Amino acid sequence: MRGYFGIGVEGISKPMNLGALARTAHAFGASFAFTLAAAFDRREANLADTSDASESMPVYDWATHADMRLPVGCVLVGIELVPDAVELPSFRHPRAAAYILGPERGSLSPETLALCRHVVKIPTKFCINVSLAGALVMYDRVLSMGQHESRPILPGGPAAAPARRHVSGGPVLRKKG
Repeated sequence: MRGYFGIGVEGISKPMNLGALARTAHAFGASFAFTLAAAFDRREANLADTSDASESMPVYDWATHADMRLPVGCVLVGIELVPDAVELPSFRHPRAAAYILGPERGSLSPETLALCRHVVKIPTKFCINVSLAGALVMYDRVLSMGQHESRPILPGGPAAAPARRHVSGGPVLRKKG
């Protein structure tokens, strides 16, 4: 898969949610993780991150929008349940993206939404846990941008691949004797 992504949360306050998100980001191959205007204890967040994600990818803690430094060409994508957002199943992920989610019991700030090139919503009836929302976005990215086979028409997994045809000439027959 070409490209890269990072994922982060604005205003997160529950360290276990942050740890779970970091662990999931590590599992999905994120290039970096970040927080913006967060209020949490990093040691507590590490308790939920049993993969030690910060040992395998950079984790940035930005206090303000002015501190935020995304890689050149990286597109900020807000994940927020707002009426004009694109539904996740219809969204084409940018090759280089940083996804940002809102805090628990809150939404992305107007300042953050203004910085987002795209805003995407997960088609649910109401808000879900921030670490679960992040996992769904990362799964959708991997699924839509990965090297996976198309889903079969009938239930179940893909059909076994047909035997490959011999392409370097006909069979060689040897006579005994």
